[in-house]
Amino acid sequence: MSDFATQVEMLRPQLLRFARTQLRNDAWAEDAVSESLLAALERPQSFGGQSQLKSWLVGILKHKLIDQLRHHLREATLFASDDGIDFDDDLFLPDGHWREAPHDWGDPDAALNRVEFFDVLQACCDHLPPVQARVFMMREWLELESEEICRELAITPSNFWVLMHRARLRLRDCLQARWFDGAVAR
Repeated sequence: MSDFATQVEMLRPQLLRFARTQLRNDAWAEDAVSESLLAALERPQSFGGQSQLKSWLVGILKHKLIDQLRHHLREATLFASDDGIDFDDDLFLPDGHWREAPHDWGDPDAALNRVEFFDVLQACCDHLPPVQARVFMMREWLELESEEICRELAITPSNFWVLMHRARLRLRDCLQARWFDGAVAR
């Protein structure tokens, strides 16, 4: 096996975890990752080294995930709502102000450059309710337009924005606890 093929194969577990979070179906996730790795291995010259290998593979995987979502749209099951927890009342006063102001996160751009941050972010995404995770991943990681997500998942625009809002609040709390408060050894 070539050095390139070895490096690609070493990233399979991370790609599979990302795909499982998005698709919520192990078989579909495995198919998407396998197709991505096959595409990368068939055309290694396409990787110009201008980005990290993982970033390049995630770019390929994004397209394969979208293909899987479209292909299996009729089979996909979405829950009508999340777990019913409404963070708005816990976090905000009736006038819309924070009950407790968020902590200063320092330099978030610097945190984004740390590999460990993405591991924590992935763990936080893994703990979102399935519909919230799916909508968040489609919007923020797959970079689909909100209209396309609503159409693909058969949800209303207002439901989309509620799901995004709740996902962001949960991720904020999770990142605060697991990363920014120093819970992770840096």
